[in-house]
Amino acid sequence: MLCLSGLSVAFALALVPGPAEALREGECEVCVTFLGKFYQTLKDDGVNFNSADIEKAIVKSCKDAKGKENRFCYYIGATSDAATKIINEVSKPLSYHVPVEKICEKLKKKDSQICELKYDKQLDLTTVDLKKLKVKDLKKILEEWGESCKGCAEKSDFIRKITELMPKYAPAAAKARTDL
Repeated sequence: MLCLSGLSVAFALALVPGPAEALREGECEVCVTFLGKFYQTLKDDGVNFNSADIEKAIVKSCKDAKGKENRFCYYIGATSDAATKIINEVSKPLSYHVPVEKICEKLKKKDSQICELKYDKQLDLTTVDLKKLKVKDLKKILEEWGESCKGCAEKSDFIRKITELMPKYAPAAAKARTDL
């Protein structure tokens, strides 16, 4: 009898879930950053913290998102072309003011791709030698600025376009560069 009760206690303890895996430093970088900025704008704008209003605000802010943040929005279902819709896994906890790190932990369990998103390293335009960059990186600079280079066929065309636009988008870098 004692053996049977000991066995049932051991079985019951095996069914109790252990502590959730906390996020490591740098993990879920895009999720934590995007939701942190989003939560702050909700507080600043005085939005009513209910699930429906937060969902509308997420969809609205995701329309303006670019790059990795747009990919994050796609994964949570806040874009029009998203296949899944787990946006309520974000809006409901935010309505209760749950920390964004905890929300990202839950999202990681639902879809591990969310935490695999990382921001691209930013180039320091004041010191980088544009001639040594790949065309792919030069195109990425123009894309970040919201520009394109129509008719650019060679690397030198992209470099010329970037140096023309640098005073508009990166004035500090344009002043610091001596090779212009």
